[in-house]
Amino acid sequence: MFQTTLVKVLIILFYMIPGYILRKMGKVKSEHLPTLSAILVYIGTPFLVVSSFLSLEFSWEMVKNMAIFFAVTLVLQALFMLAVRLVSGKKRFEAGKDRIVTIGAVMGNVGFFGIPVIKAVLPAYPEVACYAAMYSLSMNILAFTVGAFFITGEKKFMSARAAVFNPTVLGFVIGLPLFFLGLGQTMPAELRAAVDSVSGITTPLCMFILGIRLASARFLEIWTKPSVYVTVALKLLVFPLVSYAAVTLLALPDSLRWSVLILSGMPCASILLSLSELYESEPGTAANCIFVSTLLCFLTIPVLTAVMTVF
Repeated sequence: MFQTTLVKVLIILFYMIPGYILRKMGKVKSEHLPTLSAILVYIGTPFLVVSSFLSLEFSWEMVKNMAIFFAVTLVLQALFMLAVRLVSGKKRFEAGKDRIVTIGAVMGNVGFFGIPVIKAVLPAYPEVACYAAMYSLSMNILAFTVGAFFITGEKKFMSARAAVFNPTVLGFVIGLPLFFLGLGQTMPAELRAAVDSVSGITTPLCMFILGIRLASARFLEIWTKPSVYVTVALKLLVFPLVSYAAVTLLALPDSLRWSVLILSGMPCASILLSLSELYESEPGTAANCIFVSTLLCFLTIPVLTAVMTVF
């Protein structure tokens, strides 16, 4: 399993190379990124969620497990952010970098990066793709409420509207009825293939965009900031291990517990950069956290899978 996970993560990281090369050749410009990001977020995200639900056969047991997974990940993320906030202290928290650490330590790329990884790690459990979608939903809800508060320090920026009306929720609005009606098994094969094809471009496109950003950044600025390493260590190792320890105390199915561990160890999510740019709080630090965590996760994710097989 260690080798399988390592190969899968390396393949995903390989998708960055075309974007990096094209940016260095001048064939792609940074000005193109908003368009590519819009396609990824507003088209890729809903299709990714819908595709995950179409892969499952309806059962009330599955509905119960998804609800449990949503609640567990929502609580774990909120509590860990609060813990990081308390440890940083009020004085340190006034600095933008420490605010980035607070939310960057929790919010991960559980969709574009997480779904292909978790499906490769647990191929015998098709429900894990839906667990990743549930994780994405809980993260988006927190991002525009608790996350917005932590990154700005002001409650007025907490947006219930943004937490509810976003592409992830749109995917659930479309995907859940299809799941409940069991249309994943009766849908015409051509239509199902079309949905899967669109969802399949999300991971390569996400990494392609990251490659362009990486080629546009200065190397020393990425690798010489202590706050970035603190965030990455918390996100890739501390948070997933603490989360796994917490869920092992509960009588949960193995696939659910393992999904919490692996998905909690995904690299920092692009929403971290979106929030930092939206509220003008250390966007450079946020971008560096995403770069470094994505590049280093090929070392940490296989380690997490090894932990999963032992405990």
